[in-house]
Amino acid sequence: MSERAVVGINEDLAIPLSELRFRFSRSGGPGGQKVNRTATRVELLFDVGGSPSLSSRQQEMILGRLAGYVDREGVLHLVSQSTRSQFRHRSEVIARFRRLMAQSLQVRRKRVGTSPTLASRERRLRRKRLRSLIKRSRRQVTRHDE
Repeated sequence: MSERAVVGINEDLAIPLSELRFRFSRSGGPGGQKVNRTATRVELLFDVGGSPSLSSRQQEMILGRLAGYVDREGVLHLVSQSTRSQFRHRSEVIARFRRLMAQSLQVRRKRVGTSPTLASRERRLRRKRLRSLIKRSRRQVTRHDE
């Protein structure tokens, strides 16, 4: 397989272009009469659940993090139609696919909880006292006439 026949996602994962499907249709926007005759809009389709290149863990991560791009069948849909060139759309949608896949497969570090510093506790208490004074000043004034 040649180097151009795969889409490199990260150092551990490369997806063969044969797993990506492309659909072409007429694009909206500028272009005059040409836009009514040529299919420049590109839609990339990638079957996340049926991909032999992905492990089950990777499939779970992608389906969870890219849920807005995935349909009920587990197929990822990306569309590009901003320019007049089908070639540029195809390049753009592959670059977006690469970027989204890399982001969705990054392992997020666990947050380590820390205790608040002395200065932050003092700032918090100072703000609470100030807020209390503001609210107290809004109360209705009662007169004690004797």
